Amino acid sequence: MKLNQTAVAATLMCACAGAFAQAAATSSVTLYGTIDQYLNYMSSSSGAKIKSVSDGAFLRSRIGLKGTEDIGGGMAIKFQLEGALSADTGASGTSGSLFDRQAWVGVATPQAGEFRIGRQNTAIFFRGDYIDYSSRTLGSIVNNFGTPSRYSNDLAWISPRWSGLQLEAHYAPGESTAGMGAQAVYQLAADYVNGPFRVGYADITGKPNKGAAITVKKAITYRNLYANYDYGQGKIYATFIRSNNSTASADGNNAATILGNVGALVAGTNADANRFYNIVQLSADYRVTPKLRVGALYGKIVDTSNSGRGAKGGSIGAYYDVSKRTTLLAMYETMSNDNNAGFRPSGSAGVSPNFSGNDVNGRRIQGIQAGIVHRF
Repeated sequence: MKLNQTAVAATLMCACAGAFAQAAATSSVTLYGTIDQYLNYMSSSSGAKIKSVSDGAFLRSRIGLKGTEDIGGGMAIKFQLEGALSADTGASGTSGSLFDRQAWVGVATPQAGEFRIGRQNTAIFFRGDYIDYSSRTLGSIVNNFGTPSRYSNDLAWISPRWSGLQLEAHYAPGESTAGMGAQAVYQLAADYVNGPFRVGYADITGKPNKGAAITVKKAITYRNLYANYDYGQGKIYATFIRSNNSTASADGNNAATILGNVGALVAGTNADANRFYNIVQLSADYRVTPKLRVGALYGKIVDTSNSGRGAKGGSIGAYYDVSKRTTLLAMYETMSNDNNAGFRPSGSAGVSPNFSGNDVNGRRIQGIQAGIVHRF
């Protein structure tokens, strides 16, 4: 009898082990994150200076969960939950929001691509690595203009790559009191790769609230063309942007956006929607050794309304891979605002503390940074 019980127990253990192995082979959940800390010294031509320990030069500090479940036929259920944090203080990225960066679930198919629903990164934010040597973070003039990063309630489709071409579309209905779709955010993108060449386009359009007391009948748009060439030891990058997504705040004449970069909708009351900017930027990097990469860029923000709200500047940077997970970085950047312009430096996270008011508008701002990024 004891022998039979032992045999049954062994059989059950084998069955459970087999089921566990099968489940482990068809589904997975990954805990991941980054810690990004840097020393920051910045000066304004007003005479003001900033010395700080800051978060988010290259990869905003974050923690997240992502997973996939194979449901057969080449299909899979996928999800991602990601929240930002300020590693210099331990505070969450957004008060009252646990997963402020991403919170979505979707299905991936072999023929039709991925379909997702929830809070997601924008198509152009995802393409930061294609824009310049800094991955459109600290030191990037494009980044200082303000790039729409993510929106809530977002429905997305990402195609497979067909002969080098991948397409992407997003629709976030707005869900405001103005009515479903009244303040919707639309996105379209295309990315094409052929050997060492990559070219692409991504745009974002935020519809204004038609029921606003003061209506500016102009959508807020962000149109981005980009191209890069991998020459073996590094890449050469070029990008062009046309957008009217810039406005004033107490921090500077161009320190805010009309279509919020992390989820706010277009109220339709801001006359700055009539002012468009053209942003042009060239960049290149070079891998000195397998572990050391250096890069530089120059960019210009042109105010097409000729009201003196443009800027220009550039940067040089170096990245040294201590290991597969840890990178040291050093950066010098400079930006000169036109007389009426008030753009401010930004990294993967906003520089904090940063200059404001008289230390920004019409000023030249320079910065030197050194930091460490660890991925887990």
